[in-house]
Amino acid sequence: MPKIVDHEKRKEHIADAVLRLVRREGLDGVSVRRAAEEASISLGALRHYFDAQHDLLAYAMRLLVRRVNARIDSLAFTGQPRADMEKVIEQLAPLDDERLGEAEVWLAFAGKAVSDPAIRALSQEVHEELYAGFRRSIDLLSERGLTRPGIDIDLEARLLHALVDGLVVHYTTYAEHLDRADLMRIVSSHLDGLFKAE
Repeated sequence: MPKIVDHEKRKEHIADAVLRLVRREGLDGVSVRRAAEEASISLGALRHYFDAQHDLLAYAMRLLVRRVNARIDSLAFTGQPRADMEKVIEQLAPLDDERLGEAEVWLAFAGKAVSDPAIRALSQEVHEELYAGFRRSIDLLSERGLTRPGIDIDLEARLLHALVDGLVVHYTTYAEHLDRADLMRIVSSHLDGLFKAE
C-alpha cells in the first residue's frame, strides 16, 4: 500500500528549514538547494512543492504570519481591553526564543525589501496586515468609548504600529540596551496616552 503523504505538513517542514536558514544566514543564504539540504530531502522532492526560491520564501513568510495569527487567536482574553491589547502586542514582540526568531526573520525580509521588488511586495503585505490589525483594534476601542476623546484613529494606529515595529528592531538588534520588561513598559506607557483616563 502506498505511503500517504501529508503535502501541507511536508511544505511546512520545508518552510521551517527555510526559516532556520534565514535566521542563521539571512535571505542570501537561502537557495532551493540549500533549503533541500536543510530539510534533509532531495532537490527533486523540494521542487515538487516549490518551483523557485521566491515561492519558497513567500510560503515560509506566510507560514510565519499564520503561526503568529494562530497564537493570537488562541489567547485567553480577559475582556479587559487594555490588558487584552497588551497580550496581543506581546505576541508580536521578541519576548522568547520563538518570537525572537520570528523577529529576526522579519528583519531579514525587511532589509532585503529595499533592493528586491519581489521581497518588497511580500514585506509590504505583512506590513499592511499588521497595520490593519492595529487599526481594527483602535477602531473598536474608539467605538466603545475607551479611547481619549477626539483621537485621530488612523494616526494612533500608525503610531502604535511604528512603536511596536521600532521596539522589535531595537530589541532584536540591540538587546543589551533594552530588556524585555522595558519593552513592554514602553508599550504600556504609550497605551496610557491612548486610553481614556478612568
